[in-house]
Amino acid sequence: MYKQKTKLEGIAELIQPIGQQLTSIEKRLRETFNDQHDVLTAATEHILDSGGKRVRPTVALLSAGIFEADQKHAVSLAAAVEMLHTATLVHDDLIDGSLMRRGIKTLNADLSSEVTILTGDYLFARAASFAAQTQSVRVMNLFAETLMTIVNGEIKQSFASENAASRQNYFQRIQAKTASMFALAAEAGAILGTNDEKAIDAMRHYGVQTGIAFQIVDDILDFVGNSEDIGKPVGNDLQQGLLTLPALYYIEDNPENSDVASLRNGHNNDQELYERIIQSISSSSAIDSSLDEARQYVESAKSALQNLPNCKHLDAMYTIADYAVERRF
Repeated sequence: MYKQKTKLEGIAELIQPIGQQLTSIEKRLRETFNDQHDVLTAATEHILDSGGKRVRPTVALLSAGIFEADQKHAVSLAAAVEMLHTATLVHDDLIDGSLMRRGIKTLNADLSSEVTILTGDYLFARAASFAAQTQSVRVMNLFAETLMTIVNGEIKQSFASENAASRQNYFQRIQAKTASMFALAAEAGAILGTNDEKAIDAMRHYGVQTGIAFQIVDDILDFVGNSEDIGKPVGNDLQQGLLTLPALYYIEDNPENSDVASLRNGHNNDQELYERIIQSISSSSAIDSSLDEARQYVESAKSALQNLPNCKHLDAMYTIADYAVERRF
């Protein structure tokens, strides 16, 4: 049975090669523009202080470091990636009606929908501005394509039938939602430092595979974590009508179960049913099966790094891949 444990104490060892650059990113993210409204400043500070681990910008910096890219451009890229991620969270929370994230109130808990949407739009523009400062048209194109992928994925999810949930739909969704952002960070970092297309493709593969593993573990922790650690109620995704990989494994293993039949009928307000299913999934083999699958994606990610230049940045990339499946939350 899956137990929450980690070989890592956190991600401190990951950022050692890029610690100074991460400090620069924090300053960049908190920059204000002339005549910036106080609401936008306060909202940006609130989101940035909400406890994110900056894994995505770390991937961008390490990827750029492997290929000795210009550090100033690498910092701009990493800031763009983190600001893009932040903007998507603002809109996600509003769409989902979430009032808490990581134990802290979301923007839409205090602001109107209109102001929340506009704040998210502003952060998207900030992210695009940072991306432009890399002075790479290819990076800008990749940035735009990633944003389109994320939005298209959200639209597909909004219009998908709950009864159409399947492994294929699940992986399409997490590739659009999470893996695309990791791929952007890894691929764009390489683009800034090399013209070797095989190396760039390798970094993209690493990003996609690591991102998928990262999201699978998030979905595992939605069942076996605790609400304080994961920053939302346990089983929240299931109650929102999302069938993630652990739920899909459980359904496959228990097709005749009456609770499964109810689950297949879509979201309803039977709280006792959801509590019972959440407990069943969390204590089933579905958790270990999902974790094993995440580990397969991590191994695929690490295999993409085999022919890249040996350096401390590359070593850290291996560690990040392991962290994706070893972390507690």
